[in-house]
Amino acid sequence: MDREEIARKFETLRVWRRGDERAPHKPLLILYAIGKLLREEKRLLSFIEVDEKLGDLLNEFGPKRKVQKPEQPFWRLQNDGVWEVSGVDEVELPAGGDMSRGVLRRNEAAGGFTEDIARELQSDSGLGLEIAQKMLDAHFPDSIHEDILQATGIELTLKGTGRQKRDPNFRVNILKAYEYRCAVCGFDVRLGLRPIALEAAHIKWRQAGGPDAEVNGLALCSLHHKLFDRGAFTLSNELEILVSDDAHGTAGFHEWLMRFHGEKLNFPQRQTFYPSESFTHWHAREVFQGEYRDL
Repeated sequence: MDREEIARKFETLRVWRRGDERAPHKPLLILYAIGKLLREEKRLLSFIEVDEKLGDLLNEFGPKRKVQKPEQPFWRLQNDGVWEVSGVDEVELPAGGDMSRGVLRRNEAAGGFTEDIARELQSDSGLGLEIAQKMLDAHFPDSIHEDILQATGIELTLKGTGRQKRDPNFRVNILKAYEYRCAVCGFDVRLGLRPIALEAAHIKWRQAGGPDAEVNGLALCSLHHKLFDRGAFTLSNELEILVSDDAHGTAGFHEWLMRFHGEKLNFPQRQTFYPSESFTHWHAREVFQGEYRDL
């Protein structure tokens, strides 16, 4: 299998979809496994390890769910032709087609990229980085890429190609709509005429089909952009800022987060630019972590 064929397999990866719900299970497992190979660690990962590590990644970077299911991507990646599982050859496959978490743990199953793919990724680190970048671009906003790279142990600078592009006018339109200040804290520092550390955030991520439109955008300083995309706060139907009970800290926590809890956004200049409920509902369901703190 040559480089182009391997890259194409990852580009056509089948990811579970139901409406606009997020399902980053396969991408996070692939990133974790690529990190292992780039550090020249083992090709096959024990399911017991993946059960813990991927579960942690899903809790941190996936939508909140009562139960995470790392066994599903661990088993289903085989159907994409990039992964293999050993240790359960003698076990009868259930009618549903998925091997259960308990069976995988009891049989000490192990899984990883197929030998030919692993060999190519180990000999060509650039290919691994390119695949990693495309996984990030397809499933996560730029603001949290570095966090995911650190969590999956990928420490090299990514220089992948073919990155998704947003409407070049999106940032211009959003900053203008919010009169060049953060919708949370009002930050509006400029250097000359240029705003500094002020960004246009999508409420519903582009990776989930969110449009480059004013009703799906917020002008946020770089700190509040990161906090929003990590799910530390979300918005109510009345466009109040709601902080997660999972968020905590000492220095900066009250000053930069808790003091805005229950406060209204700094609204855009026109009501037609106000965030759409359909997008804020998506963020609360698919990105926000934990539960709302008491008001």
